[in-house]
Amino acid sequence: MILKGKRILVTGGTGSMGKVLVRRLLSGEMGMPEKIIVMSRDEGKQHDMRMAYLNKIVTTDEVIFRNFQQRLEFRIGDVRSYSDICSAMKNTDIVINAAALKQVPTCEYFPGQAILTNCMGATNIVRAIREHDFQVETVLGISTDKACKPVNVMGMTKALQERIFISANVLSPETRFICVRYGNVLASRGSVIPLFHDQIKNGGPVTITVPEMTRFLLSLNGAVDTIFAALKEAESGETMVPDAPSATILNIAKALVEDRDIDIKITGIRPGEKLHEIMVSEEESYYTIKRGNYFSILPMLPELSSNIAIERALNTELSSSRNIISLEETKELLKKHRLIIGMTQLSEGGELLV
Repeated sequence: MILKGKRILVTGGTGSMGKVLVRRLLSGEMGMPEKIIVMSRDEGKQHDMRMAYLNKIVTTDEVIFRNFQQRLEFRIGDVRSYSDICSAMKNTDIVINAAALKQVPTCEYFPGQAILTNCMGATNIVRAIREHDFQVETVLGISTDKACKPVNVMGMTKALQERIFISANVLSPETRFICVRYGNVLASRGSVIPLFHDQIKNGGPVTITVPEMTRFLLSLNGAVDTIFAALKEAESGETMVPDAPSATILNIAKALVEDRDIDIKITGIRPGEKLHEIMVSEEESYYTIKRGNYFSILPMLPELSSNIAIERALNTELSSSRNIISLEETKELLKKHRLIIGMTQLSEGGELLV
């Protein structure tokens, strides 16, 4: 129960994955934390999240003004702000950095903004520990398959975030800096499945870029499982990666459309998109080992690497073009996570709970 009695800061904790992470932290499955601090910029999302946990329909002064006396604490703040980070990190044991600009088109249009959140946010966390001697046990950075051989701004900034955290182990060895890297998270905000649901609800067409495009598929709970596995098992400087299934975008669209009379339209690949995503590059495969059910990319900096010969877990890159599941398997995976929505649910506008 490695999180029992710990004080945990989750930046970007009101996002899709952050909300599932907080819910599971509060379940005590890894040990009940003393405090969970959710830091984000959106007061509306924080308010909704607070109300959901307190089962309150009407806002009361008691709910708002006892914020710092609750196990689940909310803080308005921005990872871009060094002072906000310093204030939130004081007396914390574990930092999980889920704050991010993650939509590929947004980052392409506003690369400077992506740098400020995805790179400078990580730098602020590292700097706060170094300059204030905060006794943080672990910092975990959440990355993406797009950071591997990046071709878009989002991936480039996430790749830099990984390097910022991994290199921090050299000058701040008392803190364990680790990362997780995973692919497309099913039903997360801004991902393709909610878009397909909206298109289906409105009668189509469902738009896909190219039929043969593939993506890794991981549920929100699978993403949290990866975080928990890294907190338990990862050594300083390691990046843990799930061995997730992948499917073609065409099969995802077909699985969601089912028997409805809705067209699937091919629109062409967008700027910054890859045909196939890569979770572990060929170059990284030489440093990749197996940790439990996960792959772990070892740090390449000589100060962090061991001279002990390792048993490679991969002989080539880990690509979404490998081990693609069939249409039927795609349907089963989406049904398992309650992502195939019936006509009644669509017409009623039922909320998707994953």
